[in-house]
This record gives sequence, structure tokens and C-alpha cells, in this order.
Amino acid sequence: MTREHWLSFDEPSSDFTGLRWVLICLAVFFAVWHVVTNLLINEPPIWQNAIHFGGFAFLTSIIFPSKIFGRSFLMVDVIYGLVVALSACWVVAAEARIYEDTLAITGQSWQFNVVDWVAGLVLIFAAFDFSRRVSGWVIPVLIVLAISYILFLGEYLPGVFRTASLPLDDVLFRTIYNDEGLFGILANISSSNIALFMIFGGFLVVSGASDFVIEISKVVAGRIRGGAAFVAVLSSALTGTISGSAVANTASTGVITIPLMKASGFRGRFAAGIEAASSTGGQVMPPIMGAGAFVMASYTSIPYATIVAVSVIPAFLYFLSVAFVVRIEAVKHRVGEGVDMSISRAKIYAGGLTFVIPLGVMIYLLMAGVTPSFAASGAIGVLIGASWISWLIGQVVGSQDMQSNVMNIKRICEACLFGVRGGVLTAVLMVSIGVINNAIVTSGIGNGFSLMIAQWSQGSLVIAILLIGLASLVLGMGLPVTAAYIIMAILCAPALAGILADTMIVQQLMVGLTDPAQSALFMLVDSPLVAKVATGMTEQEAWSLVAAVPFEVAMTLRPVLVDVESLTAFLLIAHLIIFWLSQDSNVTPPVCLAAFTAAGIAKSPPMATGFQAWRAAKGLYIVPLLFAYTPLITGSIDEMLRIGLFSLFGIYAINVIISRFAEGPLAVWHWPLLIGGAVLCFMPLDWLMNLAGASCISLVIFSTHKQNQFFDPSSIP
Repeated sequence: MTREHWLSFDEPSSDFTGLRWVLICLAVFFAVWHVVTNLLINEPPIWQNAIHFGGFAFLTSIIFPSKIFGRSFLMVDVIYGLVVALSACWVVAAEARIYEDTLAITGQSWQFNVVDWVAGLVLIFAAFDFSRRVSGWVIPVLIVLAISYILFLGEYLPGVFRTASLPLDDVLFRTIYNDEGLFGILANISSSNIALFMIFGGFLVVSGASDFVIEISKVVAGRIRGGAAFVAVLSSALTGTISGSAVANTASTGVITIPLMKASGFRGRFAAGIEAASSTGGQVMPPIMGAGAFVMASYTSIPYATIVAVSVIPAFLYFLSVAFVVRIEAVKHRVGEGVDMSISRAKIYAGGLTFVIPLGVMIYLLMAGVTPSFAASGAIGVLIGASWISWLIGQVVGSQDMQSNVMNIKRICEACLFGVRGGVLTAVLMVSIGVINNAIVTSGIGNGFSLMIAQWSQGSLVIAILLIGLASLVLGMGLPVTAAYIIMAILCAPALAGILADTMIVQQLMVGLTDPAQSALFMLVDSPLVAKVATGMTEQEAWSLVAAVPFEVAMTLRPVLVDVESLTAFLLIAHLIIFWLSQDSNVTPPVCLAAFTAAGIAKSPPMATGFQAWRAAKGLYIVPLLFAYTPLITGSIDEMLRIGLFSLFGIYAINVIISRFAEGPLAVWHWPLLIGGAVLCFMPLDWLMNLAGASCISLVIFSTHKQNQFFDPSSIP
């Protein structure tokens, strides 16, 4: 057996060596340490982050073995992992001494001794090596480029990307101790939030959450045409609250849903594509949303609960867009019936206790304003208690299913191992990306990227979104989506938020700025339109003036002319757009891991499956445009619901246009109704136009449904 499976009880007892037992015990203790530390112990963040990385580094070194001349050496990996863990503890313990002794003896800012140098370089190499082991070569290459950039390369680059070089000791100190470095913001997010939710997900899985999700999905969607595919959509939405990983969702639910879909008549590539698209939506599904929501909350200073709350309607839009694809395919080919959808009521009752109640408690705690780590820890405790209540009820009623998933000591250990195993990749990448993040912040290259996007887009929001989408796709070919989102957010979110803020400035310029202090800010702009700042101008003139504002002046101008609440909202919109676009690498060829995973289960052509998944996941591109051009996440509850409702009609129309089929074949006169109806439905907060658009699309649905009884599906190739 491979070492990747060592953190598990599923293998035969003969495979449990002494070292493996030690590793299992350490992993369980490590999971408990995360819970206790975040819940009860007020440990300094840098210490918590260092132990977090050191522990996961040791586990990574063993379960992802190195290759020396094509061979792995267990003891080398064990010693190497221990050295990295000890180095992490050393540099944290040495911080105070470095400050005090250096200032007292030399008067310099800091000075390393030999052990400090060795420990620091070991950590940087470990970030390079472990990120390579868990995710390939993209992150390691970026780490090398980032360090080279601030060490010597930046001074040779032209234009906005030119930066002064820093000495090696300065680079090492900033990389380790800066808030943006190895043990800074990203490491803190991983150690205090993501790790807890990974462990909570482990408890949900071990307690039978996956069984409950499948069974409840059968109840809700299993009796309608295309029910097996609807089960895939719904189950992936629910399991997304557990793992927040598209590939994990596909692997766990796909082995059940894909055979169900194929048995009901769906093509293999379609079944696999729907599963991949649905699983990708799991990462935008509240309340967990992968690791992205935690990163977003940290970078925007917006409460995690707020981000989760505004993401509910967009997530529904996405999953319903996938459901529309399923419905059209089922009606078009008259498939999706005749599959055994028998359910286990005992699994539903047991799951209602161990899935719904803990998840409900966690959501309540998040909405109440407690920290995510406390909410996850509280939900774990509630889940353990609920499992014993389920066991007691099972004893009374004589149900073995309700007794089978009680969280005894063994199952608690299994849940801890599952959470730790699932957290290895995220923990290693989050800490390693700190090296890149530090270089970006230290050099100011993020401003250069913002300027580049602003220049290329010429103030056009849709062009900026297109550029970010293309960059996310390319970056996502070699990176997990969370890593791709973090890097794109650091580089592009300020530029996108700035373009959104400029829309408000344009509106003010059209009316005229009567405040002399505000008008004076434009005196630095070399444009004849400056004379009209106080009196007003046309929209085209206002955009021309805004485009002429230098980047440095714009950074000063926006906080003065745009209120803080709006700037915060624009920053949230920018991050959500980037977060959604970063998911497309899961379903967009040529590299789409979720789609390829589903293709392996369905035994369908990988690339054809990828294209099918991409077609089904078009909500990843539509919803971000709604973020940008409508108050979908910034309006009142009434406004968000109205936009969500009418957007559904528009999204359905887009799917019909692409499929060239609705409830039946399309006639010539249907096309202008669909196109016009979609446009009218996307007009924000215009009742008359929205109702007219919805009426046009409803007419198409009704007329094609009437025609469907005369339609022969065999005529479709």
C-alpha cells in the first residue's frame, strides 16, 4: 500500500506498522490540538501558525514521499519532516531574541545567527518542496520567481514592475515574520478556520452525512423526469457544505450518482459533466465555500457571516442553472425514468440528527457573530451528542441504521484522521503561498498589475472581468482553485474594485462637484475637461476624464469621492467575482480535474466530458456579471430576491438558446422571444421590463410543452 493511505483505519491490520500507529496517534492529537487551541487556549497567532505548519509538514513528508533517484526512503522523510517542524518552532522562539539582541549589540534592525539562517532557509525550501509534492510545479516556480523578484530580479525589469532589490537577510526576515509572510495572515486563516472546518467535515462524513445527502436527494428529486441527474445536482450542493472541494465531491457522490444517471438513460459524458459541474458548485455553496470565504473575510475585513449570507442566492442561481441543463436534456431525449429510487428512512432520520442539527447550529452561531472556528468547534460537539441520541432512538425502535454511526472513540479518531488528511493540501499551500504574498506586498507589484488591468480594460468592467477570467483559467490549470483565487485576488481585486468605484465617480462628475476641495483633486489631471468638473458633463466626457486620472491620483481620489460603505461593497464584489471565476478550472478544458475525475467514474472521454461540464457550469460566468451590474449582493433583501427570481428566467433562456430546445423543439418565432426575454429579465430592478421578459420566456415554455407530444426524440442525432 502507498503512504497516502496511512492516515486511515480502512486497511488490513497487517499493514499497521509501529510507525504508522505513531503517525495515526500524532494526527489524531494534532486534530484535537486544533480544536482545543482555537476554542480554549489563547495562544499567540505566530506560535499557532508555526505549529500548524510544522505538524502538517511532518505529515506531508511521510505520506507524500520524496523521490531520490526514483526511490523513496522512509527514514529520510521522517528526519526531514522533523527538521522542518523544529525549524518552524525555532524561528518563532527566536523572534524576540533577534529584535532585542540585535538592537542592543549592533544597533541594526535585525541580525541572524547561524541557526537562524539554517532554520529560515529550511522553511523556505520546505514551502517549495512540499507544495511541489502536493500540487505539482506551479507553486514552487512562483515561489522561486517571487523570491528572485525582490532579491535581485526586480531592478532589471522595466516600467511599473521595476522594484529595488533587498539584501538576503531582509528577504528572509520579511518572508518569515511579516504579516503577509509564511506565518502571517494566510497561515492564520488555515490554522484557525480552515483546519476546524476540515475536521468538522470529517465528523460529518464519518457520521453518515453522505448517506443522508443521497437519500434526501432521492426524496426531493428522485420522482421527476431526469430525477437521477437532479439527485446529483442536489447531493453535490449539500455535500459542498461538507468538503468545499470539487474533486472530493465528485469522487464521493459521483460513484453513486453517475451510475444512476447512466442507468436512467443519460449519456456517460453528460452524466459525468453534470456531476463535475454540480460538485464545482459545492465550493460556492454556503456555509463553508471551500477556503475562499475565510480568505475573503480576512482580506476585505467583512464578517464571514456576511459573506456567507450574500452568497446564498447566487449559489441557488448556479445550481438551478445546472438543473435547467438536466431538465432540457431529459425532455429532449426522453430519458431519466425507470430507475429504482428506493430510500432508507432510517438513514434519513439518523442523518436528520447528525447532519441537519449540527449544520443548523453552526449556521446559527455564524449568524450570531461568533468566530468561524468557535462555530465549527461547537458544531462538532453537537454532532457527537446528536449521534448518541440517534443511537438511543435506534435502541428503542430497533433500527440498526440509526445505531451504526454513533460517534464512539474509534469513530471520533476516524473523523479526526479524515479531517487532517483532507487538510494537508490546503495547509501546505496556504502557508507556502505566504512566500508569494510577501513578495507581492513588499515589492508593490500588485499596484503594477492593477495599473495594467486598468490600462488594458480602459475602464470597461466587462473587459476587466474577461481578463481576470482568462488569467484565472490559465492559473487554475496548474493550481488548486483556492490557491488560484488567492493569487488573483491579491493582484487583481484592487483594480476591479477601483473600476467599480469609478462608476460612482462618473455619476458625480455628470452632476458636477460643488465642493471645492473635491474639485481641486482633479487639478493634477492633464485634460481640458477639468474645467467642467464643477458644472457637470456628459457621461462620455466623465469617463474620458476618469481614464485620464493617473493611477496614484486615483488611489487618493476614490476614498474622498466614494463613501466607505460603498468602497467596502465594491471590494466584496471584486473578490466574489474573482472567487467565482477561479472555479472554472475545475470544468474548463484542457485541464479540468473535477471533470476528469467524473470521466474516470463514467468511463467517458475526458475532454468531451470537460466540454459537457463547461456547458453545464455556465453559471460561473453569468452570476459574476450579475455581481458587477446589479445589486444582487449589495441591495436589500427584496431587491436581491427580485434580481434572483428574474435572473432565473434569463438563465433558463440562455440554456435553451445553447441547447436549441426548451420543453420541446423551437420554432422560428421562439428565438426573438428568448433573446429579448433574456435581455429584459437581466435589466436590474425594472418591474415592467422584467415581467415582460419573464412573460416572453414563459410563452416559449408553454408553447414548446404543447408541441412536445408530437416530437420524435429519435430525430435528434
